Amino acid sequence: MDNTSTDRILSISEAQKEFFRSGATLDVCFRKKMLRKFLKAMEKWESRLCDALWTDLHKSYEEAYLTEISIVTGEIKNHIRHICKWSRKERKHSPLKLFPSRSYIVKEPLGNTLIISPWNYPVQLLLNPLVGAISAGCTAVLKPSPYVPTVSKTIEDMIKETFDERYIAVVQGNRNVNTALLEQRWDLIFFTGSPSLAKTVMAAAAKNLTPVVLELGGKSPCIIDKTADIALTARRIAWGKTLNSGQTCIAPDYLLIHKDVKDAFVKAFTEEVKNLHGEDIAADRHYVRMVNAKAFERVTGYFKDGKIVSGGGSDAATRFIEPTLMDEVPLDSPLMTEEIFGPVFPMITLDDEGNSFKNKVIEFVTNREKPLAFYYFGKESEGWEIIRRTSSGGGCINDVIMHIANENVPFGGVGNSGMGMYHDKESFEAFSHRRSIIATGTWIDLPFRYMPYKLFGLVKKIL
Repeated sequence: MDNTSTDRILSISEAQKEFFRSGATLDVCFRKKMLRKFLKAMEKWESRLCDALWTDLHKSYEEAYLTEISIVTGEIKNHIRHICKWSRKERKHSPLKLFPSRSYIVKEPLGNTLIISPWNYPVQLLLNPLVGAISAGCTAVLKPSPYVPTVSKTIEDMIKETFDERYIAVVQGNRNVNTALLEQRWDLIFFTGSPSLAKTVMAAAAKNLTPVVLELGGKSPCIIDKTADIALTARRIAWGKTLNSGQTCIAPDYLLIHKDVKDAFVKAFTEEVKNLHGEDIAADRHYVRMVNAKAFERVTGYFKDGKIVSGGGSDAATRFIEPTLMDEVPLDSPLMTEEIFGPVFPMITLDDEGNSFKNKVIEFVTNREKPLAFYYFGKESEGWEIIRRTSSGGGCINDVIMHIANENVPFGGVGNSGMGMYHDKESFEAFSHRRSIIATGTWIDLPFRYMPYKLFGLVKKIL
């Protein structure tokens, strides 16, 4: 796929700035119309998007629909239903000192926006933020990942057929294109990717004081206490870790497991993987492959960092890696210092000797960067206590991944795992500015605020 030229990027950027200045996107009726067009396009292009996901990632239709298509279409429908309410100006209380004024918050679009997405969920993570941009009244330039060329080209064709490029446009290419895009001035940059690349994005944005939304990742812990239901725990973790072959920003990254249930979990996890994907996992059409050879080599390279206790199979030709549990992993090894982004699962065994399991977990987690997700399996009250004393973007008690499936709660990171939130109303607000407006009546003009501040003693009491 050819890189979009810098001249072309400049042309699109200038055209979108002019289009936004025309005021065309301000009308809520226009925004609803564009959301409906977007929804029809998603329905029309569903099969082609799913075929592209199979070509690039070996992602089955069912998984593609559940984890990509349905999330975008659900978000669009939600915004169509609520955009009138969200965009309405809000009346706020005005204190006596502002009499005879009325106070409002007006929601206005930030303007011209840039959305950069990764390859692991290339439809959802590019198009879900676009819903918020359209809903808020912004224009958008979309930059998909070059690592999934079939998906990226399919999205480009869909967007080109659906929208005027002065409004929504797609540009393609490698990091040189990212550099050219980041040299332009935007009113918001929405970036999903790694913390290391996010630092480049944020540095570029700082030159123009451009606000950013950063949806990143990190090493999300998964705690298994001795009170956990091991069979259910193994089933849910096996599903979450093998979904998209572990190439999920909120996948459980490593296990902190109580020694009393470790052996039982290893056995149960191995069985549940077979229940999900069959005896011959490589033959399962629902089992996704590594995105490219580089990712395959990186993830299989983790095998040397510990002892394989389950799984360990791989095939370079098809970029297949079997779900793999690993033990005896040094804490300073790459497996425990890098985000894995694959189906390899290191286990760290903890016990109650010298200190409680709960306190050891809290110490372990809080001594590291804040993760995007946090998972606890065991007695719910203990889970709430550990959550209270740690920090993460989101999380689950006795489950994994599912917090992203509820469109009524925000999704985002904290610290090293990101900043800003989206989904539902948070998507609308991510692309909006909440503008405070005071409207003051002219039928009376009280003299107290003017020099020489007569009756200051009375005014002081009011204040």
